[in-house]
Amino acid sequence: MLTWEDDVEVHALRKRGWSISAIARHTGRDRKTVRAYLNDERTPGVRKRREPDPFEPFVDYVTCRLSEDPHLWARTLCDELEELGYRLSYPTLTRQIRDRGLRPVCEACATATDRANAIIAHPAGEETQWDWVDLPNPPASWGWGGMAHLLVGSLAHSGRWRGILAPAMTQPHLVDGLDRVSRRLGGVTKVWRFDRMATVCHPESGRVTASFAGAAKHYGVAVAICPPKAGNRKGVVEKANHTAAQRWWRTLPDDVTVEQAQQRLDEFCRLRGDTRMRATADGKASVATVAATEPLTALPATPYPAILTEPRTASRQALVSYRGNRYSVPPELASAQVTVTRVLGAEVIDIVTTAQITIARHRLAPDGAGVTVRDHGHVYALEQAAMAAAGSAGRPHRRKERIPPGPAAIAAAEALRRGTSESNMTTSGAAETSQMPTPSTVIDLSTYERAARGRNTLT
Repeated sequence: MLTWEDDVEVHALRKRGWSISAIARHTGRDRKTVRAYLNDERTPGVRKRREPDPFEPFVDYVTCRLSEDPHLWARTLCDELEELGYRLSYPTLTRQIRDRGLRPVCEACATATDRANAIIAHPAGEETQWDWVDLPNPPASWGWGGMAHLLVGSLAHSGRWRGILAPAMTQPHLVDGLDRVSRRLGGVTKVWRFDRMATVCHPESGRVTASFAGAAKHYGVAVAICPPKAGNRKGVVEKANHTAAQRWWRTLPDDVTVEQAQQRLDEFCRLRGDTRMRATADGKASVATVAATEPLTALPATPYPAILTEPRTASRQALVSYRGNRYSVPPELASAQVTVTRVLGAEVIDIVTTAQITIARHRLAPDGAGVTVRDHGHVYALEQAAMAAAGSAGRPHRRKERIPPGPAAIAAAEALRRGTSESNMTTSGAAETSQMPTPSTVIDLSTYERAARGRNTLT
């Protein structure tokens, strides 16, 4: 490796007319090295790598991903690369992206501004921050339309967070999510902090609604409402929202169910979120370690009994899908609109018709179990309806089945043949008549001669 001083000397000697061999003898360098620096094939001060660059195999993938999505987090990209065999560190990835200039500049977002952030103390076990995240373009198989919703709860002290997917942001879905997230976090803190969402408080005054006060009393927590335009008070959960959207939702495949997506989120929080390192008074520790030391209160044995309702469409087999399982209804409701009603904490669900009539009640199966819960009466009625329909309509035809002409077709064919035969006979008779020989006229010239003589003798 030549320094910048050596490189300047080599170029100066070359301009004086020295040969490469003479320069090599003068500087004590190899001729190939001198030639490489004279041809600008080497950079002064940069040692040539003898072993292959371990990052080189991943350059094409990183370039493609950052071209597709200039805002893709390097941490998210590192997650994908690790599944492809990347064994280098995260700082190495960021350095390679920076040194190689792999991330393009997004002109649309180049005008982002910064603002001052306040530092707020969060004692251990003091506060849990809650917020909804809108997730656009969920998989079409979910049947949720153009938007999914994620309720995120984060322990303000340790930063540990969990989330629950929901099709809507109603108060029953909020209460259900609060219970499920709290059980995943391991307990409840002294305070739950929300922004001014209408399902918790009156947005104009910030006072807690009477309907939500019952849920707060059930879990024994105080409710804190953020002042207007004070998003920094929920900075911990806002960062968790950003992580959930960029590192998990952004790369979620299209062929997953809601239950599979929820399992992926729980696994992501456990493997990625809980292993983050935090600075503590005793040194660095993982989020899971810090969260284990927080004094959380145990949850009640059962959730707050809010009534959760979700619309569904029964299948042709008279089955209703709900949270990864299927429940039967009478065959009259096949392909009909129904509503699944469930009281949180209860072990049964009710299926209600559009006329608000409870038509079926089933024992609730574990979420995502993939089981089919069927009532014996529904099974018998469905079989009878299917057999009656099959008997009246007959069996369907097979593609390669032999079906010769039947009696009706044969009779119609005979009628066609008779009509064709009579028409042919009539046509042939007319043709024969038209072909009979016509009498020919024979002219005898002697007759004309006698007539002419007779005219000549009359005077």
